Amino acid sequence: MSFKKGSLYIVATPIGNMGDMTERALKTLSEVDVIAVEDTRRSGLLLRNFDISTPMIAVHEHNERQICSSLLERIEKGESIALISDAGTPLLSDPGYFLVNQAREKNLSVVPVPGVSAVITALSVAGLPTDRFVFEGFLPAKSTARQQKLEKLKDESRTVIFYEAPHRIIDMLKDCQLVFGGERKVVLARELTKTFETVHGDVLDALIPWVEADENQRKGEFVVLIHGAEARDDIGIDAESERILLILLKELPVKQAAALAANITGLKKNALYQFALAQKDK
Repeated sequence: MSFKKGSLYIVATPIGNMGDMTERALKTLSEVDVIAVEDTRRSGLLLRNFDISTPMIAVHEHNERQICSSLLERIEKGESIALISDAGTPLLSDPGYFLVNQAREKNLSVVPVPGVSAVITALSVAGLPTDRFVFEGFLPAKSTARQQKLEKLKDESRTVIFYEAPHRIIDMLKDCQLVFGGERKVVLARELTKTFETVHGDVLDALIPWVEADENQRKGEFVVLIHGAEARDDIGIDAESERILLILLKELPVKQAAALAANITGLKKNALYQFALAQKDK
């Protein structure tokens, strides 16, 4: 797609290795009127590395809603704006959702310029199932709230992916061990694409001592990938589908609840019907 004036460009940038910057991203950042960045200091280093002199404007979680209208007005007048985050693909645990949402509400042109995403990068090398996964961003910082969140994901059959900070990684893994059990397989992807990149997986009972024994494995940016729970029954009803079905069963007969749940989840109606009957018999 050629460059379009009067557009909002969502531009992915490297998560570590500058060689991962795409040619299209460089061209876009050079041609737009302004670049909306999460942190002008960090993005300034990136832009200087590629000799890009396009002016920057800070757009972060504390000012996004206040500054959004003025940015959209500029686009409506024909200017083009690129949105980047500190690293990777914008909006994934980064600011930008409100801006993109409002731009689309106004039927403005929103153009993706794809590239690196830490989530997909980690998933591609983790050796865990990739056909179905769920990204949960950062867990709560406090242990009690973190455990409550993990409890809700305990029976999730998809691969579950989190971001985590280095100073919380041990506590986070221990909470996972408490909730999921020590035999759950977890992969840590640390400092992806950087000099000290590490991708290491094991059951939690072995993974935690491995991290504790090496101070270097507690530094840097973490993506944590957790193997999904085994199917709870032989017809493969995952935890979220079960939750939906149980809610419907409170208000509807079994047949109707199963049919509606099938429409919502995409699972087979007969499998849901059989599962619903089993629940009624308990």
